[in-house]
Amino acid sequence: TLDAIETVKRVIPGCATTLGVSNVSFGLSPRARHVLNSVFLDEAVKRGLDSAIVHPGKIVPLHRIPDEEQRLAGDLIYNRRGDDPSHDPLTAFMAAFDGAQDNVSSRDDREKLPVDERLPLRIIDGDRDGIETDLDEALAAHPPLTIINDFLLAGMAEVGELFASGQMQLPFVLRSAEAMKSAVGYLEPFIQASGADTSAKGRVLLATVKGDVHDIGKNLVDIILRNNGYEIVNLGIKQPIDAILTAAEGHACTAIGMSGLLVKSTVVMRDNLEEMNLRGLAKYPVLLGGAALTRGYVEDDLRAIYDGNVFYCKDAFEGLRVLDQVLAAQKDGVDTPLAERKERRQFAKTVREESAPVTDAKGRARSAVATDVSIPVAPFYGQRVVRGIALEDVAPLLNEVALFRNQWGFTPGGRSPQQYQAFIDEAARPVLREWLERARTEHALTPEVVYGYYPANSDGDDLIVWEPDAPLEKERVRFTFPRQDRGRFLCIADFFRPVDSGEVDLLATQVVTVGRRISSIAKTLFDDDRYTDYLFAHGFGVEMAEALAELWHRRVRQELNLAGDDGPTVLDWFRQSYRGSRYSFGYAACPDLEDQEKLFKLIDPSAIGVALTEEFMLDPEQSTSAIIVHHPEAKYFNAR
Repeated sequence: TLDAIETVKRVIPGCATTLGVSNVSFGLSPRARHVLNSVFLDEAVKRGLDSAIVHPGKIVPLHRIPDEEQRLAGDLIYNRRGDDPSHDPLTAFMAAFDGAQDNVSSRDDREKLPVDERLPLRIIDGDRDGIETDLDEALAAHPPLTIINDFLLAGMAEVGELFASGQMQLPFVLRSAEAMKSAVGYLEPFIQASGADTSAKGRVLLATVKGDVHDIGKNLVDIILRNNGYEIVNLGIKQPIDAILTAAEGHACTAIGMSGLLVKSTVVMRDNLEEMNLRGLAKYPVLLGGAALTRGYVEDDLRAIYDGNVFYCKDAFEGLRVLDQVLAAQKDGVDTPLAERKERRQFAKTVREESAPVTDAKGRARSAVATDVSIPVAPFYGQRVVRGIALEDVAPLLNEVALFRNQWGFTPGGRSPQQYQAFIDEAARPVLREWLERARTEHALTPEVVYGYYPANSDGDDLIVWEPDAPLEKERVRFTFPRQDRGRFLCIADFFRPVDSGEVDLLATQVVTVGRRISSIAKTLFDDDRYTDYLFAHGFGVEMAEALAELWHRRVRQELNLAGDDGPTVLDWFRQSYRGSRYSFGYAACPDLEDQEKLFKLIDPSAIGVALTEEFMLDPEQSTSAIIVHHPEAKYFNAR
């Protein structure tokens, strides 16, 4: 491989090369892989390698690799056997790392280090126990700001690298932030007594945009920036551009960060940037983040319309890196360097026009979904409110994969399935047990439901919901759903009897919530700098609301005598192993959030304390809504 790189560079001048480095070390122990990958990459660069596909957290600077380990790696790479033909470089290399730990130091090992090395490790380990003693020792030799800037922030920088490389999960990142916050708080009186300049690196305004109630991502950014030397003005959720700009001007902010989970929020962000142009306030660098954003949309589309600098930040640590670059550029009096993006490739699109498999009586496209399935009998028409739901009924339907991985950030990393399961049993399940107990003893959750049944029929792409006392005569609401333009040509309306059949079909609806108290608890934890517990509280509330939705969908199937088709386990239900489907607005089959207003005309979620925001999101956040379709062919699909 090394010879090939050198040959390509010599024979084909101007040709760039790239290499997937980690293949060279498959099968070795983690520590051995780090050393071999790092030495091999260095050799490849010397031969002319232009770029590499690597795990950045698993490449070690050569100065941190002992000379003997470098020699052994070089012997293996070049098959150097010396004067002994029986010497095997691979065997010697593996033997040198037999039982070696992957740069893991125990607390006892850490305590043997000098204080300037102990403090960064304390931050990385998230260990606050006894940190004041180490800080006192450091204060005897260093000014307090030096301790923060040179020792503590060095630890946070390493945390960022470990998180980016997948070697540190989010809960442990937040534990490190808590240790950082504790250390800085201890040092603040000493800083004030010294008369040193205590100004922050910069002041950043953070806000979730208008209509969006999701704040977990924004608050994680707050935590990371605040513990890396920035002052934060956090406005919270549902913030219109007037409030954002007024606060940015009033607090003399350095930059603005906008967050939002929804697709609709990406449009709001675009409108906000255009408004900033109109007001002559494009002086602010703007950082954007959120689940629905893409790098291409921000760095191509939004940069094209904003007169200032706008950046996409996939996570809090990318936001930190961007801000550091922005501040450095402002300090040097130069424009902030923007990462160049390659011109989008234009693909020649040859889309074969397809015809719908079926047309209705009016010649409109329709899928081939069956129109003669049995229609269940509604137990009642209209709505009912259900309170006093036991947590013991909700908890068994909690999706632990969604909670542990997606909400709490306990990802597998490089663990085998067996190692990951052991990690979950040790790190995540005790936390879940704790929060279930808190939910019982502190009444952190109040599960409540409003649901109902209505007569309904399809009319092309429309779903007509009738007044219960006048089916086929008096409309209550009419939904219009998008239809696929290829494949099965599915549309949600197809799962209901056509109106011209004269047979009245049935629609079920539900809105569920676990109440506002869990949001209040999470906010208190955030305000008290208990970042890890904040993450756990927020994720627990979100997934318990989803569990309640799953429970009540099961109850609806039971009331309609359809539960006999359910799979035998809860995991089967998570995979839609039951008759019909539960569709929530904003998702692939019914993407228009505005339809929430129509749902609210069928049932009254205010009876359980749930309201709609300006952008048609449910408030409180730990709530879900859905229409429930009984048709056996109804499953999740993408309509657009």
